[in-house]
Amino acid sequence: MNRRELMILLGGAMTTARALRAQQKAMPVVGFLNVNSPGSAEPFRAAFQQGLGETGYAEGQSAAIENRWAEYRYDRLPALAAELVGRKVDVIVAGGTAAVIAAKDATSTIPIVFNIGVDPVAAGLVASFARPGGNLTGVAIMNTELMPKRLDLLSELVPNAR
Repeated sequence: MNRRELMILLGGAMTTARALRAQQKAMPVVGFLNVNSPGSAEPFRAAFQQGLGETGYAEGQSAAIENRWAEYRYDRLPALAAELVGRKVDVIVAGGTAAVIAAKDATSTIPIVFNIGVDPVAAGLVASFARPGGNLTGVAIMNTELMPKRLDLLSELVPNAR
């Protein structure tokens, strides 16, 4: 093989490598916004990472996670949400009603997934449970609102219970 053939071969290999690199999808970035401190929310964050792992995403390998903790300083939430939006994360996971509101105020295009303890419809976060609309979706754990229904169900299942 002469020098000219070697140069053509190397040039072709470099072009192919560039094309393959350009086709690779960038690693998704998840913004994790929480009202708590890292220590108090660690069980939730660990469960979140486990769930990501079960769906094929591993932090640092196939997904990046940008953590923002307000450490119970609610006035910091808008700036933290704006940081995540500026970082151009692919999705924001918000924990706590105040964090969801800050994320909603910061962006109308980045998807926001929430876990809150209030009715998101009554709080004005989503249009309805069936069709939340906008860029928000999530889970609402409404223990207070569901307690009367649970007691009704229990009395139907066990009518003689006291």
